[in-house]
Amino acid sequence: MTPDADDHVLEPPTANPHARTRTMDGFVVVEVTGEIDLATAEFVLDHLDAATARAAPDVLVDLRAVEFIDCSGLRVLCRGETRAREHGGRLRLVSDAPHILRLLRGAGLMKRLPPLPALPGEGRT
Repeated sequence: MTPDADDHVLEPPTANPHARTRTMDGFVVVEVTGEIDLATAEFVLDHLDAATARAAPDVLVDLRAVEFIDCSGLRVLCRGETRAREHGGRLRLVSDAPHILRLLRGAGLMKRLPPLPALPGEGRT
């Protein structure tokens, strides 16, 4: 790859109705909204792939505005976590919503993707 191509890979994709990426205090935050299902998972995947492409990524996937996740959504979250780990980093979820926690427990993913209740630093006075 040329340096230009490498730089392009590290740029976050354009925000879409389901996901947007921003940086905050050294983290890459992927904010997801609405539903993550077969029809929308690819929109989220684009953001997770870009966020986990660099060395030692520290990615937070903010699911607090997610209303529904199916197995397609779990697949992209697991893929993102695997890619982050393979690049020497980590991917963590942010959600305290009962339906998200119930899904993670039922799928046996609480240890792999333990959710934080809020973004680090939120609520500081």
